[in-house]
Amino acid sequence: MWDMLFSITNFAALAGWVMLAFLPRRPFVTSVIMYGIVALLCLAYTLMFAALLSGSVDPQAVPGAGEAGFTTLDGIMALFDSRAGATIGWTHYLAFDLFVGLWIAGDADSKRFSRVWQVPILFVTLMAGPVGLLIWLAVREPAARRAAKAKAAS
Repeated sequence: MWDMLFSITNFAALAGWVMLAFLPRRPFVTSVIMYGIVALLCLAYTLMFAALLSGSVDPQAVPGAGEAGFTTLDGIMALFDSRAGATIGWTHYLAFDLFVGLWIAGDADSKRFSRVWQVPILFVTLMAGPVGLLIWLAVREPAARRAAKAKAAS
């Protein structure tokens, strides 16, 4: 079960990233990414997390993983030492990284950055979310200042 859920969430997220990078950013496309993929990843995460917390599914823990919990590093490691924990955690990353990518793309479009600049930043965001976000924040700052000065001058 967990392998199948892992594959489905990976495929959905990858489809969203391909759409984000290569399709025109019309309202329909961004809505499909936001509500058809990001929201469904969030729903899948919520349902998997609730099922795990309620004990209604077997987390298939790795033997010797220790006691799972959110307050210690050992507890977090134990959460990810199960098929359920890894799948749920990965779905969390997929949903948030795609949401951040969608925000970066929309912000970049509004600041008139070409796809030539956007796609590498989106790729870094896909692979290492916070690094891609940090790069975008550094790149966008001068553009945001120029836009604010132009708006104030008009």
